[in-house]
Amino acid sequence: MDALKKNILAGTIAPIYLLYGSESFLKEEATDMIKKAIFPSESEAAFNTQVFYGQDLTLGELLSKASEYPMFTQKQLIIVRQFDKIKKPNTKELQKQQDEKLSRYSSKPAEFTVLILDTDTVDKKDIEKQPFTALKKYHHDFPTIKAPDLFAYNRAKSLGWEFDADALKAFTAYIQPSAREICHEIEKIIMYASEHNTQKHITAPDVYDCVGISRTYNVFELEKALVGRNLRLCSGMSLMIMDQEGQKEGLGNIVRFLTTFYMRLWKLSLPDVRQQPPSEIAKILGMYGKQEYFVKNYLTYTKSFSMQDSEKAIIALRETDAALKGLKPYPDEKYLVLQLMQQLLG
Repeated sequence: MDALKKNILAGTIAPIYLLYGSESFLKEEATDMIKKAIFPSESEAAFNTQVFYGQDLTLGELLSKASEYPMFTQKQLIIVRQFDKIKKPNTKELQKQQDEKLSRYSSKPAEFTVLILDTDTVDKKDIEKQPFTALKKYHHDFPTIKAPDLFAYNRAKSLGWEFDADALKAFTAYIQPSAREICHEIEKIIMYASEHNTQKHITAPDVYDCVGISRTYNVFELEKALVGRNLRLCSGMSLMIMDQEGQKEGLGNIVRFLTTFYMRLWKLSLPDVRQQPPSEIAKILGMYGKQEYFVKNYLTYTKSFSMQDSEKAIIALRETDAALKGLKPYPDEKYLVLQLMQQLLG
């Protein structure tokens, strides 16, 4: 994605883009960047952009449109949504002919057309078949974000801002790990923080105020109570978090945060990891930017939790997550969270 952005901003526009993957927001963003790079104005972009859906046309029809000269401009933009669902001809012979046409077109595309083919996640076995193999050099993957901390940190940095360590921890604990959600919330926080912050640092209070997190009852205070192995306080605090955020959503946030917490403790229980310098430990734990500051906290926490404690906790958290997703029956969310706390500290 970074290389793609860099090329577009430098004015290096490819004749074809195959954008695939689950992060639709990032694909939309890339499409808008390409459109702005091609056309000098929004009116020209609107007049010379055509949008189709895969199920509404065949490869032959698409290539025919891509080969037609634009009438009033030097460039035209053709966007095909759900390209993976493009109509197939009635016979294998016709399909073969269309695949060959695509191969010929991709090797010598029209200079006056930019073609954006947008598709959702494609299986690895399918990406090696037609029509995708003919477009191999034009592939750009947008997979599900696996490191929301790093994505959020880099996104804020690209906008000229930096998360404080505790602010990033708070942000990623409460924001759904999707590019759309992360980017929208960062924009909102920056707009809010700009009114009082000239240093361009996003602080924990900024996150609390914009995301709506209680400064008294939140997953960070719950973390401290867990380290203190205070079952009564953990149970009460969990119920308060759920009352504030909604039963199911609150418990979902607790499960997501504690899964990360215990996975980090489990990794730190490995001697080879503990012997690394703090900067390397931070990378192994998935902590970025100023979050390296919290490595010393986690090293202290390992005195309270053995590897077996962490393994047992991870199993309990997965069972709770499965129940929340409807894979296991349960009476209600309060029962679930109290049971979870018993399993974590019992």
